[in-house]
Amino acid sequence: MKKTTIQLILFTALLVFAFGFQSCDQNQKEEAKEIEKEVIFESEKPEYFLLRPDVEKAYGYSHAVKIGNSIKVSGAVSMDDEGNPTAIGDLGQQMKNCYADLDKILKHYGCTFEDVVVENIFTTNMPLFLENAAYRAEIYKNQFPTGSWLGVKELAIPEFMIEIELEVHKSE
Repeated sequence: MKKTTIQLILFTALLVFAFGFQSCDQNQKEEAKEIEKEVIFESEKPEYFLLRPDVEKAYGYSHAVKIGNSIKVSGAVSMDDEGNPTAIGDLGQQMKNCYADLDKILKHYGCTFEDVVVENIFTTNMPLFLENAAYRAEIYKNQFPTGSWLGVKELAIPEFMIEIELEVHKSE
């Protein structure tokens, strides 16, 4: 009887210890999940960037928004700081002006064109764009992003012939 009682006490103590240890482990896992949620929540707060604040506020958009490691960049067009079209009638130069503005936005976030994962190009003159598309090889030196080239009837202002929007993934 004494041996059975001791075995029962040891077995009970072992169960209590096992469940207690599991409970501590469970609490640690829950605490880790809470910390992870806080980190994810904090990193997902949008960060807005205005390249030409007065123009963008007048038209009602932000040029770029960063959430976590993703950056969405509104379509860049060939304009001056007052919002006036530049390089009117010259699609090739308008394209270069777009990429110059996009480069400024990427640099603001510590990125380059190598971080671009999607590039969508809208143009009012697809044949002329295709004649100038080779310029993109000067922008994307290692590989091209995914994306679409779309011929459209018109852009925001009649003089705009091309608009380029980006999606970027910033590596940590």
